[in-house]
Amino acid sequence: MANVTRTGGYMVLALLLGGCSAGGAEDPVQNAAGPAPIVVLDGTEPAALELASAQTNDWNCKPTAEHPEPVVLMHGLGATGAGNWFFHGPQLASKGYCVFSPTYGTGVLGPWVGGIGSMAESAAELDAFVDKVLAATGASQVDIVGHSEGTTVPAYYVKFLGGASKVKRFVGFGANYQGTTLGGLSTLIRLLTSAAPGLADLFSRHACASCLEFMPDSPFMQKLNAGGVAVAGPIYTNIVSRHDQVVTPYTSGVLQAANVTNIVLQDACSQDFSGHLGLAIDPNVTQLVLRALDPENAAPLKCQPFFTFGL
Repeated sequence: MANVTRTGGYMVLALLLGGCSAGGAEDPVQNAAGPAPIVVLDGTEPAALELASAQTNDWNCKPTAEHPEPVVLMHGLGATGAGNWFFHGPQLASKGYCVFSPTYGTGVLGPWVGGIGSMAESAAELDAFVDKVLAATGASQVDIVGHSEGTTVPAYYVKFLGGASKVKRFVGFGANYQGTTLGGLSTLIRLLTSAAPGLADLFSRHACASCLEFMPDSPFMQKLNAGGVAVAGPIYTNIVSRHDQVVTPYTSGVLQAANVTNIVLQDACSQDFSGHLGLAIDPNVTQLVLRALDPENAAPLKCQPFFTFGL
């Protein structure tokens, strides 16, 4: 019987059962040996978040020759740096990366809920954070890894705020560039704000400005997509899931440009059923991120069946 591990973070039950095979002849994939544990994530273990935060925000860390670019991890809507990255962050740090994870876009709900501010303002926060990371580490560029809104905000930063020269690799999962219905939430918001004049401004100023900006036809999304999202300079990798029920359609995370690689998770690991939140604790995603950050030394992909009950 599989062991049960309880840790803090998203309220998700992730079932990792064994090894599988996937991939093509040019990219051999080995079976993962033995059963993996059931991981119960219920937010009751803050020690896990504290440990992750310490491992991913070491301002004394100096990049190595093997990994010269520090990695900036960008969280999703409603999350925090420590909460979103308690799983992937320490694993990147254990591979020798200097890893940093800010919490951006906070508002009336305090520092425990990020990503609710205007995404243009959050991009400006990212700009300042990247400069701080570069100054602390002595690096000339960073890599960015983002989840959900953590891809939209960096895309704006790279395109409009000078980030193209400061970002070498941009890896996103649960990516969102063309907007989303937020699983139908944006439709409800639209109905409410159209029914009550002034409610949209009140919602934007005091509740969740980014929620309105996520609508596919919002001025923010129109500006981001005008002339294409990807720009010259960074190397983009997007990881999307067909089972994503938050970024809808999931193809909102797909970009078309010469410097972009798009990966549908189920094409890489056929028995991975991660939804949007599950991507944050998916060991297959960890592997794909590591391969995107260092493709020259990419390890063979070892897929595990992974199921997060639609989340």
